[in-house]
Amino acid sequence: GALLIFDEVITGFRVALGGAQALYGIRPDLTCLGKIIGGGLPVGAFGGRKDIMAHLAPEGGVYQAGTLAGNPLAMAAGLATLDILKNTPDFYVRLEETSRRFADGLLSLAKKHGHAAFGNRVGAMATLFFTNGPVTDYTSAKTSDTEKFARFYRGMRERGVYLAPSQFEAAMVSGAHTAADVDETLAAAEAVFSRL
Repeated sequence: GALLIFDEVITGFRVALGGAQALYGIRPDLTCLGKIIGGGLPVGAFGGRKDIMAHLAPEGGVYQAGTLAGNPLAMAAGLATLDILKNTPDFYVRLEETSRRFADGLLSLAKKHGHAAFGNRVGAMATLFFTNGPVTDYTSAKTSDTEKFARFYRGMRERGVYLAPSQFEAAMVSGAHTAADVDETLAAAEAVFSRL
């Protein structure tokens, strides 16, 4: 009797055109999306089964509104983004390859320079943890060497590579990233790993 709600604020369009639910073949009762549906502009949306959505006005008694609801600029940007994603052959194949090359390269270089490291990756999103074992939940993530990650982050930033400053956030590649960008990033990573 519980509702299955997918928060696709991060995964929406980053792992597949239909988000994580399309990638994993799961149909949630409700889905939440963020600025990804506005081409990066501020907007949010949710939707789901008709019987649930029928509770919202004007059909139902729950009123829902937002300052940016239906913002024409965000909606135009979102539609343009969807058009590009749907009409760019092999977009997700290329995104997957770029992400895999980036994530595998980081892990390989970390290990090459003697650092215990583990990563998770799906679609365009990848993580790097300085830990001896897999990271599958909050408890295992907390075994990470966050001070080492902070030094890694600062070293990468000094070389012009801007990663998320927390080890608990994912790095994300985009369709704009090229093989040369990945090469440059991995070269910077090798220099930083060699000095950690």
